[in-house]
Amino acid sequence: MTKILPKILERRVAAKGNIFTIEQADLEFSNGIKRTHEYVRTRGDAAVLAVPVLNQDTLLLIREYSVGVERYELGFPKGIMEPGEDPCEAANREMMEEVGFGARKLTYMKLMTAIPGYMKSRMHCVLAQDLYPEKQEGDEPEPLEVVEWPIAKIDTLLEREDFTEGRCIAALFLALEFLKNHG
Repeated sequence: MTKILPKILERRVAAKGNIFTIEQADLEFSNGIKRTHEYVRTRGDAAVLAVPVLNQDTLLLIREYSVGVERYELGFPKGIMEPGEDPCEAANREMMEEVGFGARKLTYMKLMTAIPGYMKSRMHCVLAQDLYPEKQEGDEPEPLEVVEWPIAKIDTLLEREDFTEGRCIAALFLALEFLKNHG
């Protein structure tokens, strides 16, 4: 059965900050029911997350302060894509800014969303291999700690209380599956 998309009757901004905008959309569903839905729109059209593979045994993570959970979290380099920027180019730029490495081999893995019923957010996941040292200036307020993590100890990483971001966990599993199937 093919679903008919609701008609968007009107959109308006309910609140605006530096990174997020809360928008309201008046919708009319195919059965005639009307509803107003609120959702968060992020700055920029999309973001990128890179899974850096230092060598066949090691991934690179960063430790960065996350105000939403009020602690430092382990995760992968990520950031907003610049207008017109390709996801692989953006992933490489973010890696240079956050971990001090570029990648000669970048493999696009998947587009992910976060809370799609309430958030207009797209995250492109990229696997980065064949790394080389290359540092670029980023927009981080403090230096990020780069953490080398053995692939053989992924279970330990998943058990940690400071590795909780769903996008990073999903990207980790995508990367491990890709590495298992493609070396």
